[in-house]
Amino acid sequence: MSDDLDPDNRLQVVLCWHMHQPYYKGPDDSEYLLPWVYLHGIKDYSDMAAHLEHTPDAKAVVNFAPVLLEQIDDYATQIKAWLNKGTLIRDPLLAALAGPGLPVDTESRKAIISACLKANENRLISRFKHFSELAALAKHALENEAMIAYFNDQYLVDLLIWYHLAWVGECQRMNDIRLRSLQAKGHGFDQDDRRRMIEMIWEILSDLTPRYAKLADKGQVELSVTPYAHPIIPLLADINAAKEALPTIAMPRLEEYPGGESRARWHMRKGIEVFKNYFGFKPKGCWPSEGGVSEATLKMLEEEGFEWAATGQQVLSNSLMAGGGDSPLPDNWVHSAYCVQEGHLNMFFRDDGLSDLIGFTYGEWHSDDAVGDLINHLVNIADACQDNPDAVVSIIMDGENAWEYYPYNGSYFLRAMYERLSQHPRLALTTFSEVLDRQRQPPPRLSKLVAGSWVYGTFTTWIGDKDKNRAWDLLGDAKKVYDQVLAQNNFSKRKLAELEKQLAICEGSDWFWWFGDYNPGETVSDFEQLFRSQLSYLFDLLGEPKPDYLSQVFAVGSGNPSLGGVMKKND
Repeated sequence: MSDDLDPDNRLQVVLCWHMHQPYYKGPDDSEYLLPWVYLHGIKDYSDMAAHLEHTPDAKAVVNFAPVLLEQIDDYATQIKAWLNKGTLIRDPLLAALAGPGLPVDTESRKAIISACLKANENRLISRFKHFSELAALAKHALENEAMIAYFNDQYLVDLLIWYHLAWVGECQRMNDIRLRSLQAKGHGFDQDDRRRMIEMIWEILSDLTPRYAKLADKGQVELSVTPYAHPIIPLLADINAAKEALPTIAMPRLEEYPGGESRARWHMRKGIEVFKNYFGFKPKGCWPSEGGVSEATLKMLEEEGFEWAATGQQVLSNSLMAGGGDSPLPDNWVHSAYCVQEGHLNMFFRDDGLSDLIGFTYGEWHSDDAVGDLINHLVNIADACQDNPDAVVSIIMDGENAWEYYPYNGSYFLRAMYERLSQHPRLALTTFSEVLDRQRQPPPRLSKLVAGSWVYGTFTTWIGDKDKNRAWDLLGDAKKVYDQVLAQNNFSKRKLAELEKQLAICEGSDWFWWFGDYNPGETVSDFEQLFRSQLSYLFDLLGEPKPDYLSQVFAVGSGNPSLGGVMKKND
């Protein structure tokens, strides 16, 4: 066997999928205000597991945000209660699908119609003749609202069924005769059809974590975690970390987030606790929220027992340039694990070019051509890395949003990619922990890590804009009141846990992601209102009066970013 075909000389390739949805529940355990947890659950999380199950030689890292795990579980519990006892599901769209009744007021019916148009026009709506016809009527009605009164319940039932049929993952669609029967029926769906659809959704959601646990038990998947509510850890610990990569960034008036390091550790520990509750073991790796890292963050991650973490390519570029002055970057600098200063935590860095090809380009290609192009890039990297036996290509990306822009939810692409990569003589699909297990030489060390995220190597997606900065000031003010109240009261363990979780929800990164006038107005409005309501509820729990400014809108949007703003491309 030649060196090129020696299994030990293959280039290591890690596919890391980050599964994350924000906390969509309203305050006080109220309704889910947006349906994306269960919709991505029945489509993308289910399909990704199926593709891995179909290709036993394939490997991947799957990272779960703890608040996503909790919400998937909550949906499964609520749906089971509806199936067994008729208990109302606290998600307006899912409750409308379940029935038996439907809202009678025009505003609620308008909300259902509008919600059922929130899908990719080319890939999810136009694909199905009946859904496309129903959607055309829906668009016309929303432009002429007087028409909504003429839509009967049957129209709404058919629209709801087709919306959920379109969102079901392709692997489920191919293998579930109930689903194919509903598609063949096409229209005139009745209460039995609605229940059948709900049963399928429950089956998929309730089986998600067991499927991934089984893949992990087989050694095919490495499961990793994100801090609990998906906060930007470096900014919690030291808000001025935003200046490391961008010294001129506009900052909020908040000079530091009170008790930020303690809160950062709370999110890490709570994330591990939730992960262990669902999977039964402590993860070795962490994708810090949005790949947000700093030297202080890495130190905390190592102290909490993590062996590896990952972030974006530009963070490494900034760090190498800062540590080496004006020296040119070494060859294939991104295709290696690194340690920082004297630390033992291994850092992996996203190959932006290859990750963005999957996220933004290959959806328009024929799957065989796309996979062939990906392999050509990887083989070229393998050629360039022959002198580095520990070389690793880290393809790290959102695990859910890209596939809506592929034909058939990316099924042909994903299946071909897993099969061809797992069989390639010069490439080895592996996991980050396996990379560490077979390291032949000590990883290179960075003398400095410049704080940043996977997006542009900065934190500008979450701070620096006037609306984002305003949100930090609101959060900081609430945290000061939180600290004062806790210092003056001896709360029960249960009450304290409730307060800690509510504060954690307010600390999540997704609010800040969506604030900014470059984002779509409707989405900004959804997140802005939910952020203010979550902060308001924190004041309620603390028994403190809500500031008047929490009743005032502070962020609006007017943009139309790529792919609706759910993903960003590193240019």
